[in-house]
Amino acid sequence: MSTAIQLVHLVFTLYSIAIVIRVLLSWLRVSYYHPAVHFLIQITEPLLAPLRRYVPPMGGLDFTPMLALIILWIVEQLLVMMLGLLF
Repeated sequence: MSTAIQLVHLVFTLYSIAIVIRVLLSWLRVSYYHPAVHFLIQITEPLLAPLRRYVPPMGGLDFTPMLALIILWIVEQLLVMMLGLLF
């Protein structure tokens, strides 16, 4: 496996983990002013905020993190496939 493909996997995995941790911390009611939570919000909000315009909360639940994870997985697979064709 090429280094570029490994880098793509690493970046997408870390971003996905950041989204999952953000969701878990929201369930635990950790303060948004905590530096770690604030950092997670800063890095994940650019993907989640636009999705919230199209996916409203249903029954008080925000499904945008799940949709974001699906989109990230699809984009990762496409990038890996394109990189695989190049190398």
